[in-house]
Order: sequence, then C-alpha cells, then structure tokens
Amino acid sequence: MEKRAFGKLGEVSCLTLGGGGLGQVWGPTTRDEAVATVREAVEGGINFLDVAPAYGRGEAELVVGEAFNGRLPEDVRISTECMLGNPPRLEVLSRLERSLDKSLTRTKLNRIDLLFLHGHIVPDLMIGGVEGTSRSLFVEVVRPALKQLVAQGRIGAWGISGVGVPTAILATISEDPPPSAVQAVANLLDSAGAMRRFDEPARPREIITAARRRGVAVMGIRAVQAGALTDSLDRDLSDTHPEMADCRRAAPFRALAKEVESTAEMRAREEPAKWPLVSRRDASPGSLHPQ
Repeated sequence: MEKRAFGKLGEVSCLTLGGGGLGQVWGPTTRDEAVATVREAVEGGINFLDVAPAYGRGEAELVVGEAFNGRLPEDVRISTECMLGNPPRLEVLSRLERSLDKSLTRTKLNRIDLLFLHGHIVPDLMIGGVEGTSRSLFVEVVRPALKQLVAQGRIGAWGISGVGVPTAILATISEDPPPSAVQAVANLLDSAGAMRRFDEPARPREIITAARRRGVAVMGIRAVQAGALTDSLDRDLSDTHPEMADCRRAAPFRALAKEVESTAEMRAREEPAKWPLVSRRDASPGSLHPQ
C-alpha cells in the first residue's frame, strides 16, 4: 500500500476507509460485515480510518470499537467529526467535548488523532439561509476551543470540512493557524451532490490547491460521488435527487471505463505476464494497471 505524508499524522495509506458504508449510509449491511471490512482493510495496508457520529448515529464508531476493542494497531490512525452547527458562544466548548466524549466511548479509545468540524463554515450574512457554523463564531470561539482540545491531548489535530461555502473555506485555510487537514471533494464531476447547499460555484480544485500551498493535508472525499460514478447506485433515489442527476452526468465516464477495461482485457490475453491482475474473469476497472 502506497503511503503519503498527511500533516501531523505523518505518513498514512493513500487509501482511507471511510465510515459511511460502515454506518450503513449507502445501504443496509450488518455489523459483522462492517467489522470484517475494517479488519480486512487494515490487514490490506489501510492505516487511516475516517468515521463520524453522523454515520449511522454512531454505528461507524461502534464498528471500530468492536473491531479493535480499544487497541488500534500501532500505525493505524483515526479521525472523527463533530456536527456543531451555530450554537451560543458559551456552549461551543461543551458541545465539542460532549461529542468527543461519545466518540471516544463508542470507539473505546482515549484519544482521537484528528477531529474534523463536520458541517459547513458559512459567511455570517448567510447564517439562517444556509445551515452551518458562522465564520465569526469559528474564528473567535470554535478554533480556540479545538486548539484547547489539542493542548489537553484529547485530539492530535483538528481539521475542517471543505464542502462548505467556498469563500469561507478558502478564508479559513488562508488564516493562522490553518487547520491541520481539510476534507475536499475530489471526483471527476467536481460535485458534492446533495452536500452542496449554497449558490456560488463549488471550487473544490481551488480549495485543494490553497490547502497544499498552506501545508494543509487534504483528505479527498466523494471520490465516486456517493455512487454516481459507479455502475449503479446501491439505493433508491428520486429522479430529481442530486446524486441521480450526477449519475446521469457520469454516463460518459462509465462508457470510458468500460472501453478501458475492454482494451486492458484484450492486452491481458495478448501479454498475460504484463497484466496479471486483468487475466482473471472478475477483473474490475480499479485493477486495470500494468505492473
């Protein structure tokens, strides 16, 4: 498994196991299957787990707790999140602490490597029209509270979600101290789908570029845009749902993937020694890479 530098967490696997599936966000599964998935991912070289209380009302965190019983393998890192909203200033720290306490209980850990602010950071003038945390509250209260949790040793670092209003995200990245990490949309459609709740252009590539310039680690999210970039969605959605709209937009990419797969399979038949992973009948587009 290839590893890459990821800010204060050091080197982590280039693939992260996200908690959406573990928490049954993308469709029903079982606790046993989810636990087996986490263990197999770690055995396969993935050493970064990203969960959140919002994934199945804590289910993803419970899965990690059951999989490792509070004893993560030495090099495995974990991130979780807190959906803060825009509470009164005097309640910010206590809400962060309560959320963190519950996450630690569910994962059976005494420390989280990286805590993300889960939700949008929103320009003050947009509060009320767009759900999220106001920029002024973040700068004056939330960021100092997150720094306090780091100083206490309860978290190793803090980060932000990069799917909020782009002007607010870019401003937050540019300030001191910057977040240690940002979750940024990284897919062929440049789409956050149903997570987008604002009118201005999304600008995910600008957010990624700005983060890199500031030395902020980037966690790419929505790689397959909630299933829109796969062969088919794994859940029923209305025709007007943003993910269904993206699924229709992704048709040319699916056609290209099938073309690439077909070409690779043909080459595998001609030169099997160079394309061993494609010589199997169950080869998938993700495995079509020559050695």
